[in-house]
Amino acid sequence: MNDDSLIRIGFIGAGRVGYSLGKYFCNNGINVSGYYSRDPASAQDAASFTNTKKYDDTESLVNECNIIFLTVPDKTIGEVWNILSVYDITGKILCHCSGAVSSDVFSDIASHGAYGYSVHPLCAIHSKTESYKTLKDTYFTIEGSSEKLPFIKGIIESLGNKVSVIKASDKVRYHAAAVLASNLVISLYDTACALLSECGFSEADAHKALSPLFIGNCRNIEKNGVIKALTGPIDRCDTKTVINHLNELDGNIKQIYRYLSLELIKTAQRKNPGTDYTYMKEALSGQSNMKGRDI
Repeated sequence: MNDDSLIRIGFIGAGRVGYSLGKYFCNNGINVSGYYSRDPASAQDAASFTNTKKYDDTESLVNECNIIFLTVPDKTIGEVWNILSVYDITGKILCHCSGAVSSDVFSDIASHGAYGYSVHPLCAIHSKTESYKTLKDTYFTIEGSSEKLPFIKGIIESLGNKVSVIKASDKVRYHAAAVLASNLVISLYDTACALLSECGFSEADAHKALSPLFIGNCRNIEKNGVIKALTGPIDRCDTKTVINHLNELDGNIKQIYRYLSLELIKTAQRKNPGTDYTYMKEALSGQSNMKGRDI
């Protein structure tokens, strides 16, 4: 398969990722044959959305397609692979889109004469019908069999996307990085809103007040990187303010503030190599008994 005209992609699973990737491929001239899902209505909806075909069974899809995307929940990938492995899949390319699961889930795939990959779009796919619009700006990672890896990488790169090849052994660490930069940020934002609500803000006003700060910081990171984007008391080595924060917070929120601030000092030291953060570290580590308001 070294000619794009030979590509026939089939999707098993018709959720948000299947919808989005299929639409993105179709819109950019990559041939998608169609969808199979345990829920026939979902497969029909995805096929209609992408102007492709609905398959009534996995075997028909496998027979007609030479690249098969398993866009199913992580826990189901192995189950679907067990079904597909009984078919003649010689020469087929199987891809799943999990961020956390490696291509090793396609156990013993080489003995079937087939090739397995994880192809992960590093973005939040939140909508079946809208998220495909953001994929043009999305970074992809790929890992799997060496034989067809340049081919799969080339398909994604032909769409204009940046692609990194990673090792199967790095998948969990890679996915943890993605969760830290996306899902866990939501928890921090929600916690910040809750603190404002304790100051008398309504939920709506807390969101309205914090969202420009949050979005502006994200844009600064995107444009300038984390070093130049850094502001605040850690950047200024304002230990008094940090101690006042610690005196005001309690429980898990206090511990989160301590840990993240200690990590942030590492970034601040890269920005301000001449600044002495010794007392700041002591205060955050609980080694100082001084009250910030008394400094």
